Amino acid sequence: MSEDSRGRGRPAGTRRRKPPRRKGLTVAAWTAAGVVLLGGTGLGYVYFKFNGNLKSVDIDQALGTDRPVNVDNGSMDILVLGSDSRGGANAEYGKDDGGSARSDTAMIVHLYEGHRKASVISIPRDTMAPRPSCSTAKGKTDPGSSRSQFNEAFTIGGAACAVKTVEKMSGIRMDHYIEVDFTGFKKIVDNLGGVEVTTTKPIKDDYSHLDLPPGTNKLNGEQALGLVRTRKSVGDGGDLGRIQLQQAFMKALIKQVKGIGVFDNPKRLLGLADSATKAITTDRALGDVKSLMGFAQGLQGIDSEDMNMITLPVTTDPRDVNRVVPLTKESKMVWDALLADRPIPAEATAESVGDKGGAAGIVR
Repeated sequence: MSEDSRGRGRPAGTRRRKPPRRKGLTVAAWTAAGVVLLGGTGLGYVYFKFNGNLKSVDIDQALGTDRPVNVDNGSMDILVLGSDSRGGANAEYGKDDGGSARSDTAMIVHLYEGHRKASVISIPRDTMAPRPSCSTAKGKTDPGSSRSQFNEAFTIGGAACAVKTVEKMSGIRMDHYIEVDFTGFKKIVDNLGGVEVTTTKPIKDDYSHLDLPPGTNKLNGEQALGLVRTRKSVGDGGDLGRIQLQQAFMKALIKQVKGIGVFDNPKRLLGLADSATKAITTDRALGDVKSLMGFAQGLQGIDSEDMNMITLPVTTDPRDVNRVVPLTKESKMVWDALLADRPIPAEATAESVGDKGGAAGIVR
């Protein structure tokens, strides 16, 4: 595969290829990672039955050579999005506006060399940043914008435009892409038998239809969906607080996946395999069971304690108090750390308005 010769000042070389304004859902990175981790814990022997469920997008063909250079240091970067299309089974969450979908929040999952630890960086949907030119679903070219809300990239140009926007923002080439939708998210949680979380305060949100008392709660799929959509009733009522809830839930999800004992319940095993493969859309390299299983096996050593989850360093947009903009110096610290396969320095988030809201600690 040809690479972008410009490289944006990044180290040369290529990474070895691995084997083949809505209340939208944000399915964060470790929902999808939890799905594929199931393969690494033994689900793989039934996955061959569900190869036809998988959907994929050829990101490489769509973007061509206009991409950052891969760095050959053993790390891996994955863009994970939640799709909130209101068509089909997702229609109950709002009016379908012609089949378009949005990604409320993206997460970049950086797997460090050896794939024993990870950093997860949330990009708030309301981040104002440049959007590159992208091909649209109708075969036209959108010229891009010097200032655009981040989640518009997915609406305009789907997966390829979302990946291109993240790569232009970060200077990091995404090795893989995983997308999960509303209905698939619910079914995954239900087939896991629910996910247990502890809430330190009651959560009652009329918008997400969530009503949880303080204490230990085992969430079914509908409740889990409500939790990751909740923002009006926690923290400052904004997207940054919702991200904190999502990150806490994803850690709980990983704990559930790692300890589920799927072999003890064949019905659950088959149901989970079916819902998982129907729920996700991947890049072409992960678009078959064999490749997905190889990817899953590379993740099985990571537990929730091995993940550092942050929000991209941002501050309130001076032009719109309801939006945020990246902190230039601090964001560069994050991207530089990932490119060098190093931990993200604490000073990168010290001045950020992310990760500091009142929602922190509500869910454990």
